[in-house]
Amino acid sequence: MEGETIKMMNQDLVRLDRFDGSNFTRWQDKVRFLLTTLKIAYILESTLEPLPAQSEKDTPEMVEKRRKREEDNLLCRGHILNALSDRLYDLYTNTNSAKEIWNALEAKYKAEEEGTRKFLISQYFEFSFSDAKDLLPQIHELQIIVNKLKVLKIELPEAFQVGAIVAKLPPTWKGYRKRILHKNEDYSLEEIQNISESKRNRD
Repeated sequence: MEGETIKMMNQDLVRLDRFDGSNFTRWQDKVRFLLTTLKIAYILESTLEPLPAQSEKDTPEMVEKRRKREEDNLLCRGHILNALSDRLYDLYTNTNSAKEIWNALEAKYKAEEEGTRKFLISQYFEFSFSDAKDLLPQIHELQIIVNKLKVLKIELPEAFQVGAIVAKLPPTWKGYRKRILHKNEDYSLEEIQNISESKRNRD
C-alpha cells in the first residue's frame, strides 16, 4: 500500500510546476506537502539533530537509523531537484544535502518575495483612478494587483477591496461615492463593476 502511495505521489510530482524563480511560497508549500506525504519532510527541519560519526561500536539500531537517514536525504534531495527548472537544477545539483538546497532557495527567494510583497502593497495603496479612462478596465488593473498579493498569501477581504475602490473613485464620481457611502447595505465587487459599466453606458 505504501509503495502504491509513493508511486502515485511521484506521478503527481511530475505534474508540479517546476520552480523557475517566481511564486516561491506557493511552490514551497506544494513540495513540502509532497515530502510530508512521503514522510521525509523531517529531513528539512532545523531541529533535526545530526547523527554521531560512524563507529565500529555502532549498534544495529544506529546502523539502520543512519541508513534510513541517508536514504531519506537522497529521496528528499531528488524530489526537490526534480521540482526545479533546468537552470536551478544545474545550480544546486552538486549540493548533497537536501536541507542545504532548501535553505539556500528559501534565503534567496523568500527575501526577493518580501521585496515584491512590499512593492505590490505600495502599488495597491498608490493606485488611483483617472477620469481620462473608463473605470472598469482600471478596476481590473487593481484586481490584478490583488491577485498577485493573494499568491503571496496576502488576502484582502472583498469589503476592503470595495471600500478601497470607492475611496479611489475619480472626481466625476463624487455623487456616486456619496450615495454608496450612505447606503446601509454592502456592495460586492461585481455590483461596483456593474455600477461603473452602467454609468459608462449612460455617459
